[in-house]
Amino acid sequence: MSWLDEIRFTEDGLIPAIAQDANTGKILMFAWMNRESLALTVENGYAVYWSRSRQKLWRKGEESGHQQKIISIQMDCDEDVLLLKIEQQGGIACHTGRESCFYRQLIDGEWQTIENVLKNPDDIYKH
Repeated sequence: MSWLDEIRFTEDGLIPAIAQDANTGKILMFAWMNRESLALTVENGYAVYWSRSRQKLWRKGEESGHQQKIISIQMDCDEDVLLLKIEQQGGIACHTGRESCFYRQLIDGEWQTIENVLKNPDDIYKH
């Protein structure tokens, strides 16, 4: 049995993956992976996700250059969530130009931005 067979993928063949900075412990983002993206991640040492909106593999940093180097991959006790401890290249994980995708916090009943933009997304994603 392959290590991939031990994972409980959803009916869609996906598993949630949380990317965490290996040095600081900060949660940077959440994404989905399928068997192929996870196998490629392990093979190459850099995060590859499954984009549900585009229905294709998404090599993190393919456009921005902000790749995620894999330090370790852990699975939860129910075998249905992955934790990727990563080194975030460029210091930006979010497409908004912030360090983390979790940059809004509920404060007094309102979502407030608690992280600054480190780089303008227009400068990151030049199409």
